[in-house]
Amino acid sequence: VQLVESGGGLVQAGGSLRLSCAASGSIFRIVTMGWYRQAPGKQRELVASIRPNGMTNYADSVKGRFTISRDNAKNTNTIYLQMNTLRLEDTAVYYCNALPAWDAYWGQGTQVAVSS
Repeated sequence: VQLVESGGGLVQAGGSLRLSCAASGSIFRIVTMGWYRQAPGKQRELVASIRPNGMTNYADSVKGRFTISRDNAKNTNTIYLQMNTLRLEDTAVYYCNALPAWDAYWGQGTQVAVSS
């Protein structure tokens, strides 16, 4: 069982990025998954979640700008986070995990840096 995030990078304010989370382990197909982020000096926070049936929920700070989706095809289990109209305050390390999070499965995350 492993979660591997990718897709981060440096982007100018107003730009877009698409993050991916490769979730190995069939268990991830049947649980709610979330994207979390942790900015320097701040606690990790949940920014978006998606249920197995596709229902989504977003933090107020990203609502209307971020879109979470999942691909539960037979041999893949990937969770995406499309981030548009990025702001300086979106700078953070982004992680995926179940919701509630499973402490043993935090990955390395992917760094998103938004510049002015």
